[in-house]
Amino acid sequence: MSSEQDVETKYQVAQSNPPVIAAPTIANPGPLGLCGFALTTFVLSLHNAGAGLPPTSPHGVVTGLAFFYGGLVQLLAGMWEFKTGNTFGATAFSSYGGFWLSFGLIFIPGANITGSYAGNTAILDKSLGYYLLGWTIFTGIMLVASHRSNVGLISLFFFLFITFILLTAGKLNESINCQVAGGALGVVTALIAWYNALAGLLTKDSSHFLLPIGRLN
Repeated sequence: MSSEQDVETKYQVAQSNPPVIAAPTIANPGPLGLCGFALTTFVLSLHNAGAGLPPTSPHGVVTGLAFFYGGLVQLLAGMWEFKTGNTFGATAFSSYGGFWLSFGLIFIPGANITGSYAGNTAILDKSLGYYLLGWTIFTGIMLVASHRSNVGLISLFFFLFITFILLTAGKLNESINCQVAGGALGVVTALIAWYNALAGLLTKDSSHFLLPIGRLN
């Protein structure tokens, strides 16, 4: 019996622990998403505010930004936020990336979205008002969800919420004054988004100074 145990021991394969594989490092996608949102919002808001041009003038130049920087890049930032485990950031960036993609598509002639209204601008404005109303509600939800994050992020969603309210009112009531006010607040919103982006870029490892964002959690 002992000889059999010796044979088994001789040919027994030693069990080894599996090697520890380090998780891949994921960079912070927040500043990228914020910059994509800020620049696209800034350019459109200048048009809405009538900065150096009539507030009702075409804003076709925004379409390229809406598709790529505000849309695609921000959507990708949202997907990367999922990878980091940040549900709030993933929801925000993915949703507003979708907003800019859908907004840009509205004004693509080949999509025939505006053309389907057959020149009835009153009905088109009502439809755009309902479209903006939906995004106003979503932004209100995100504002509530951000209440324990930091002052910078809360300020961003607060001003964006008011911006959407004014733009929605402008379309539903055919009010240029509401549109201009919404454009002005949109510029403020874009500047706040850029500030938050810069605060995320200036880390202890990459900068000699940091920007305060007023953390609440």
